[in-house]
This record gives sequence, structure tokens and C-alpha cells, in this order.
Amino acid sequence: MDLLVSAYSLVVGTIVPFLFVLTIVVFFHELGHFAVARWCNVKVDAFAVGFGKEIFGWYDKKGTRWKLCMIPLGGYVKFAGDENAASVPSRELIASMSEEERKTAFIAKAVWQRAAIVAAGPIANFLLAIVIFAALFASAGKQGLVPVVDEVFPDGAAERGGIHAGDIVKEIDGREIHTFGELRQIVLMNANNPLVFEVDRGGKLVSLTVTPDAKEKEVFFGERQMAGDIGLRGNADPENIIHIKYGPIGALGEGVKETYRIMDGTVSYIWGVITQRQSADQLGGPIRVAEISGKVADHGIIPLISLAAVLSVSIGLINLAPIPILDGGHLVFFAAEALRGKPLSERVQDVGFRIGLGLVLMLMVFVTWRDILRLVSNDS
Repeated sequence: MDLLVSAYSLVVGTIVPFLFVLTIVVFFHELGHFAVARWCNVKVDAFAVGFGKEIFGWYDKKGTRWKLCMIPLGGYVKFAGDENAASVPSRELIASMSEEERKTAFIAKAVWQRAAIVAAGPIANFLLAIVIFAALFASAGKQGLVPVVDEVFPDGAAERGGIHAGDIVKEIDGREIHTFGELRQIVLMNANNPLVFEVDRGGKLVSLTVTPDAKEKEVFFGERQMAGDIGLRGNADPENIIHIKYGPIGALGEGVKETYRIMDGTVSYIWGVITQRQSADQLGGPIRVAEISGKVADHGIIPLISLAAVLSVSIGLINLAPIPILDGGHLVFFAAEALRGKPLSERVQDVGFRIGLGLVLMLMVFVTWRDILRLVSNDS
């Protein structure tokens, strides 16, 4: 009986929320590719959510097979003339096409059209995040504490940077700060990165440089990881609580800002990992995303949709990495083609795709292994 309860809890509490957010993000990513491909008159053979054996599907009026597949960890759009889901062209297949069919093949299109189709996936992810955040801001606004410093802890980064109790934080690195929560989000994502604070000190603006320390702390919903910390506390008095309401235009602007903030923080973190200024402990694979999805789902559907927006930004950025087999790798090939006036040789592209596949597989093994080690560590 206990085993059945545990299995039910795993499925309902973790797997279902995970598949919910992942399916939304993957669907809109592939929809971006699909929509621009149709606009460019490229025939789409298949639109799949998931990989592997098809569970069910149907054909639309233009012959595209829409399908849900067995392994729900991604998806793909397969264009006419493609050898596989990674949009690697099949020379044999293209050679067997009629002249009319060849005109609708992905590889037959101008380089700018192919680039637009490939870039549309990540762009769709960013647009999805903007729409979700804008809808949340329009419906609920933003509530938080005025970013006034109540206490500066001894020997912390804030003290070393010259922040005083009573300072009101106005900007960080040129980004306007309205609430203490916004301050915290920026600091968390910038361990060991110098940040320029503009503070109001008795009516006078003072510019200070503060470098957050890297400390293990609870970031959200019980998740602990190395993150930025500057050692100060805000004023939680009731009169310090503000509620900001937004109209449609204001909410859309805040959606763009929130999406950009996540993009900027993610890129800064990854660069920090590459330059060894940041720990890689924030990197996670499907296991960690599933774990986080379950924790967020316990707090309701709105936080889960917010997580989908954050994940959408992350997947959009990952796909823009200049690695062959990912969207960014295809864009690099197209840029080279535009500069050379002709495509790279089949051998170069084939070697690139093989290297890209190897890199992606190694990354998946790395993050999955870290997820397993963390789960074992948490259970012990």
C-alpha cells in the first residue's frame, strides 16, 4: 500500500507538473519553427511533441503529421528533405523528389529564410515568456517591500561596498529597482560579479560597487544552491509594503523586462561557470526540472505557469548556443554560407553535427549525473 501511495505521489506530484511545463515550452518552440516554415512555403512532414514511438497523431490538410510520442523530453518539426529530426538534409531524398516537391524542401530555400525558420523556435520561447509574465503582471500586479536597507550585516559584501542602513536602492547596473524582491533576484544570480548600486542616501544619489559573495542558501521553494549574497536585510514594516498595478501596455513592458532579466542572469551565470567564477551547482537536467516542478506545483497553478515562462527562456537560450545540431549551430552554418556565397561542404557539416551531438550527449550525462548525486546526498 505504501508503495502505491509513493508511486501515486511521484506521478501526480512530480511527473505530471513536469510534463505540463515541458510540453507547453516544447510545443511553442516547435510552433515557432512550424509557423515561419509555413510562411516560407516549406512543407512540414511532421510536428512531434516527444521522441520515439508515436502514441497518437493525425494529418492536417497540408499533409503534416501531428503526433505525441512516447519519450516526452523534447520535440521536433521535420521538414521536407530532412533526413532526421535535427534538420540534417538527406541528399538522396532530395534527389528523388520531383522539381515541384524540391521547391518546398527546407534546403531549397534562401539562406535568410532557413535562418528565419531556425531562429523562430527560440524567439517563440522568448515571446511565450513575455506573454505569460505580462498576463501575470496585468492580473496581479507586483507586490513587495520598498528596497530600503534596514540592517547591514558585519563583514558582508554590502558593508564592504559602503551600503548603510537607511539607504534606498534605486538602481543596480542601470536597472531600476522597485521592490526588495527585485534586488534579491539580481543579487542571487550574480555571485562574485561586481554590481553598481545607485542608492538614495538622505535625498542624495550615491554610486557604490558591491560584489556579492557566493553562499549556499535557499533560493526558492526549498531549493538550496550556491548563490549571490550581500548581507543585508530589508524593512518589513507594513507601511513599507507597496503594490504596483499595471495596465496592458505597462504589463507588456514589465513582461519584456522580466524576460530580459532572466536571459541576462542566465548568460552571466553560464559565462561565470565557463570562466570558473561561478559554481556549476545550478546546472540541472530533466530530473532537477521535474523535482522543481513538483515543488512549485504544491503552491498552485500560477507559480507553475511562471516556472514554464522561466523554463521557456532557458530552453530558448540553450537552443541558441552555437553548437551544431542545436538551432544556434544551424545559424552559424547559415552565417558561413552567407559569407562564402555557398554552403559548407557535406563533410564539414556532417563532422559538425557529430561533434554537436557528442557535446549535447556529454552535457546531458553531466547534468543528469549531478542530479542523481544531489538526490542521493539529500536522501542520506
